[in-house]
Amino acid sequence: MTNDTHRVINPSILYFGTPVVLLSTENEDGSCNLAPISSAWALGRHIVLGLGSDSHTAHNLARRPELVISVASPELWERVERLGPLTGASPVPKAKRAVYRYEPDKFGAAGFTPVPSDLVTPPRVGECGLQLEARVRAMNPGGDGAFFGVECEVLRVHADERVVVPGTQHIDPARWSPLIYNFRHYHGLTPELGHGFRSETAALTRPGPISADRVPSAVTPL
Repeated sequence: MTNDTHRVINPSILYFGTPVVLLSTENEDGSCNLAPISSAWALGRHIVLGLGSDSHTAHNLARRPELVISVASPELWERVERLGPLTGASPVPKAKRAVYRYEPDKFGAAGFTPVPSDLVTPPRVGECGLQLEARVRAMNPGGDGAFFGVECEVLRVHADERVVVPGTQHIDPARWSPLIYNFRHYHGLTPELGHGFRSETAALTRPGPISADRVPSAVTPL
């Protein structure tokens, strides 16, 4: 008989290991806002984002639906964290004033490089190995108005050539992995344990993972 060691708890958050992405959106004055989030998942060619309804990013997307979803990798965690207490909203909403401060140049504040996009107005984050140009297709309210589930259609994918399996259109999971936000702590993925039966890269020969000192400081547009 199994000895059940579980107990009922009431955690304040449920970020049980989710990837970090950086969202570039256009402000009302034509400048760019950059925001980190850790509620993002893919469904085919669509990405679903979880955004607080009072966030500056949500306000931007409701009016200007273009964005770039840049997927952060583990060595970028300190730069990502620099964005945490910053907001592009001025004045800072009253509920956020105790924690957040206004910052008009979030790329500069975090040490990221804006790279022009091909199909949308907001720039890509040069340091991120995966950058997805996208357009919002639906903003679905939830949580009694506390958040939006934002459905985005991916229009173009930019990938650092060093994380693409040569001669293919596939990302090599042995050479790139996302930054994971695990109960408000940053993690990278552990070494691979195995692969799913639908993997398209498992049988391909590939070198080892890229170390932090080999990650590009900026990705050249492809």
